[in-house]
Amino acid sequence: MLIHVVQSGETLWKIAVHYNVTVHALEAVNQPPDPNRLAVGQALVVPVPEMIHPGPKPTIEVNAYTYQLGEAAVPSIEETGRLLTYLSPFAYQMTENGTLASIDDEPAIAAALAQRAVPMMSVTNFTATDPGTELAHTVLSTPEYRENMLSDIVRIMREKGYRGVNIDFENVRPDDRERYNQFLELTVNRLHPLGYFVSTALAPKAYAGQPGLLYEAHDYGAHGRIVDFVVLMTYEWGYRLAPPQAISPINEMRRVVEYAVTAIPREKIFLGFQIYARDWQLPHVEGQAAATFGIQGAVERAVRYGAAIQFDTATQSPFFRYTDEEGRGHEVWFEDARSAQAKFDLVRQYRLRGISYWALGYPFPQNWALLENNFMIRKWI
Repeated sequence: MLIHVVQSGETLWKIAVHYNVTVHALEAVNQPPDPNRLAVGQALVVPVPEMIHPGPKPTIEVNAYTYQLGEAAVPSIEETGRLLTYLSPFAYQMTENGTLASIDDEPAIAAALAQRAVPMMSVTNFTATDPGTELAHTVLSTPEYRENMLSDIVRIMREKGYRGVNIDFENVRPDDRERYNQFLELTVNRLHPLGYFVSTALAPKAYAGQPGLLYEAHDYGAHGRIVDFVVLMTYEWGYRLAPPQAISPINEMRRVVEYAVTAIPREKIFLGFQIYARDWQLPHVEGQAAATFGIQGAVERAVRYGAAIQFDTATQSPFFRYTDEEGRGHEVWFEDARSAQAKFDLVRQYRLRGISYWALGYPFPQNWALLENNFMIRKWI
């Protein structure tokens, strides 16, 4: 496969003729929102059989989180499950005494198993309205509550068929760092003898002493020593309430990986990759939220408003600006075939264990085609 950037006046037919492929093949791999209208600067994957990624395909593992629950989770799992090693419904939330609130994850687990993807339980301390800092402190510092959580984790995994757990405690107080490490050791000591694996989600630190509530309690060295693998949450630089910028900039991701491999065995590291777009209204006002939607939606907006898609070389991310019907300016950052390939190259360069997607439910067909072109995907079941 190769990547073609659309120039002014080009159509799918012209591009297909140039590469000696069919229009149908281009449509199938890219699924453009409007096949009859392309945006200047739009990146297309061209399925040229003789064009493969140089060198042998490494074998990696792939995780995807999904916060779609109930039957709504099933279609995206059925669509992508053949390329997943793990599927992680998000998330079981701790309560004030450490027990876990239930979620409707049975359809997602069944769909994952049908695709031979290992169901991985996700446990967290935060919600959309509560950072979970004090809740985590209460549970981590109370032996009875820790025991409640571990008992619930084991019970739920047994009842529902999970094979392991992903602990995603965020905004943990810096003075709870050792308590968090000790909880992970307790978790491993409880779950390993039962045949379950333990993983964690880590804030994207670029150095050990990085300040901030999100970072300080996440001890890369301890996690790398204690758990089976970690997911680097290398996304959300372009936060929905912050000014517009690339969501997963490759230059920042590289800094995180370069530090991570000094503290964690690289065969335990998953690179996080978000697969959604954001649209910020301009000028940005503090606290004003950007709209979040799928990659195809970003391309559709570029086509609708006649915006030329640009590509920022430092972040390896596409973006564009447009003016809406009411005269308001907008800036959109998203992912495309070029940015996906840059992330795959990073995984290959540092020989990481795999990739973890946040999150299913945002169609991105180019990503999955390129993922398969770059890697062999390990299946454990």
